[in-house]
Amino acid sequence: MQKTERNITGPWTELATVDRIYNTILQTTSKLQQKIEIILFQKGLLIVMIGFLLGRALILEQIMPFAIPFYAAVFMMRREKSILAMFALLAGATTVGFGNAGIVFTSIIFFLVIRLIANKINYSTVKSLPYLVFFASVLSNIAFTVVISKPLSLYHLSMVAVEAALSFILTMIFLQSVPLISLRKRKQALKTEEIICLIILIASVLTGTIGWSLYDMSIEHIFSRYLVLIFAFCAGATIGSTVGVVTGLILSLANVTSLYQMSLLAFSGLLGGLLKEGRKFGVAVGLLIGTLLIGLYGENQSELLNTVFESLLAIALFFLTPQNLLSKLARYIPGTAEHTAEQQQYLRKIRDVTANRVEQFSSVFQALSKSFSQYGLLQEDKDDDREIDYFLSNVTEKTCQTCFKKEQCWAKNFNTTYEYMHKIMRESEDLSFGRNVNFHREWEKHCVKPAKVIDAIQHELTYYQANQKLKKQVRESRRLVADQLLGVSQVMGDFAREIQRERENHTIQEDQILDALRDFGIEIGHADIYSLEQGNVDIEMSVPYCNGSGECEKLIAPILSEILQETIIVKKEECSAYPNGNCHVTFGSAKTFVIETGIANAAKGGAFVSGDSYSTIELGAGKYAIAISDGMGNGERAHLESNETLLLLQKILQSGIEEKVAIKSVNSVLSLRTTDEIFTTLDLAMIDLQDASAKFLKIGSTPSFVKRAEKVMKIEASNLPMGIIQEFEVDVVSEQLKAGDLLIMMSDGIFEGPKHVENYDVWMKRKIKEVETEDPQEVADLIMEEVIRTRGGQIEDDMTIVVAKVKHNLPKWSAIPLYHKKVM
Repeated sequence: MQKTERNITGPWTELATVDRIYNTILQTTSKLQQKIEIILFQKGLLIVMIGFLLGRALILEQIMPFAIPFYAAVFMMRREKSILAMFALLAGATTVGFGNAGIVFTSIIFFLVIRLIANKINYSTVKSLPYLVFFASVLSNIAFTVVISKPLSLYHLSMVAVEAALSFILTMIFLQSVPLISLRKRKQALKTEEIICLIILIASVLTGTIGWSLYDMSIEHIFSRYLVLIFAFCAGATIGSTVGVVTGLILSLANVTSLYQMSLLAFSGLLGGLLKEGRKFGVAVGLLIGTLLIGLYGENQSELLNTVFESLLAIALFFLTPQNLLSKLARYIPGTAEHTAEQQQYLRKIRDVTANRVEQFSSVFQALSKSFSQYGLLQEDKDDDREIDYFLSNVTEKTCQTCFKKEQCWAKNFNTTYEYMHKIMRESEDLSFGRNVNFHREWEKHCVKPAKVIDAIQHELTYYQANQKLKKQVRESRRLVADQLLGVSQVMGDFAREIQRERENHTIQEDQILDALRDFGIEIGHADIYSLEQGNVDIEMSVPYCNGSGECEKLIAPILSEILQETIIVKKEECSAYPNGNCHVTFGSAKTFVIETGIANAAKGGAFVSGDSYSTIELGAGKYAIAISDGMGNGERAHLESNETLLLLQKILQSGIEEKVAIKSVNSVLSLRTTDEIFTTLDLAMIDLQDASAKFLKIGSTPSFVKRAEKVMKIEASNLPMGIIQEFEVDVVSEQLKAGDLLIMMSDGIFEGPKHVENYDVWMKRKIKEVETEDPQEVADLIMEEVIRTRGGQIEDDMTIVVAKVKHNLPKWSAIPLYHKKVM
């Protein structure tokens, strides 16, 4: 059966055809744009056009200060295009008159000669260029006047001086402007002086169009208003009015009858910038309003129609300008939304690059940690067997090599001999050799030199044990390094994620907060919201000076608490140095719980320096740390050890490393930095201020106690003091605290201080339970006083006790109710 093919046609085929046509148009437009850019910038057509118009530009119909500065700037910045610039300037000057062309040509010749001379004496630099133009302008005008046999009057000399001075100034301006009209891409935004210089250059170019008209409409008026429309739309009222003033001033210098144009352009730029929220239509309306208002006063009624038509034609050109070109221009003007987006994109790229580098470092540390932790674990059993084989080989080399029964023992009865010697090694290692009489007899029957073999085994055992101890220390050190590298990796990973966390846009919430505060009668300069996360609110405000009345704490923070439905407090306040200034205030979330502490300590024998150290640290992650360290012995040496332990622990904890890894790091430092027997205890409590959960880490320290109403709970853990061994497991005891709980932590001088007490736990629980006050400082003082009383007033050891009370964070000022919607 023959198959037939059918062409499927329909709407889908038509859509595909339209899509292909659209893509073809886009590609053609892009190629055409690229060709135009090549012709304008690379081929130098733009420089030719600008040079032609500047060659025609005159001030007061006789001063030509634009030609030679432009040529000098092109010669310095784009020397390969200087010949094109010269011919363009001569062509433009010729359209005005042959005398003008002669002056331009003479100026260029004098400039080249003077520059050649300056180059010979090493004086030709960019800074010297305005001076070279000044002298070239003076000499060329005087020489041309002498050649055509005209007298040098005082008026003529004054005009020469004015033209040279203007050329001097314009040279500095064009040096800033010429690089901006090249194809070189800029990464940074335009500076204010660069924008002004570019505007002066464009206005100077427009001066060259004076005298051109289209149906009685002036070309310079059309393009000057078009220029104002572009800058008002891109940069707003400030730049728009500035462009209008500068352009109108330069045009009025060239044609005094157009002086009113400066007012029209400036006012139109201001209105257009103010109405830029209406996009192109709003800016166009601004120009029309400015044209009608200024035109009614600046011209006769008969000429008003031409002025309106000029503005309408400028608006038409403005609407025909592609939006992407206007967006590209706006990206280089500071303060515009496009420039801000460009900067944010750049900052986002830098942030992502930084975060990626940090993540790479984090992965490197994680890989190193994994390498250290896994290295040798699989080979550990094989290594033990290999070590035993080496051990027995050394024994047999000293005993069995010269024995006549070597063949009998090791060739025919290898397994039996190996097991006998291995068992002797284990019994010698356990110090139980000789207790098994039967085995001893069997060994004497098996070996002809039993005593010699036993002595050799015991002699080699000392080296074997030392080797094993060294390897164990290496493994422990390797495991410790692995834990520390893993901790660093976790911190760097968290930091990378924090870098990539972009600030959210809280514009709506900022407006809601400002409206609520203004309705309450409080004027705020600005409000910046960085975070609205529950429990992590971060808001900055600029508040008028309140003369110390506490307006931020008493009014603004309670209002924010009502708006955000959580307690907000003043975190930081920087008051203004003068009465009419603004105060900068930072508001943040209040913690659910707060810790109130009381501390009592005493040195042995009433000395000034105690071997105990204590610290209370509020970490940035919403945690509160309480630590007590007891150095070995008493006095200054013990105090230095305990104090340095706490300082090192504090730095590591504040870096964000986990508590267990931090303690292991401190222990490794203490155990490795000296060979002296210097030990220290550590009692650490980490309390979460959001939910009051607590972790207790005790390294050789005494128990702690928690008093909850009439109940007293003991918290203890078993660990050796820090610095004794390099590797140990930290026991973490978790406990859920509640508001009103009293946490009592103490050194051994307090816990073991009472005299004639057999059970310290029972005695301490009873004393804590008998304390009636709940003030932390009073509790600490009473317990220490009671311990000292049992010793008859003698302080026989360093004593330190820290009492912490967990309390609900009750705000000082309650929220102020508002009849507004809550911030979403």
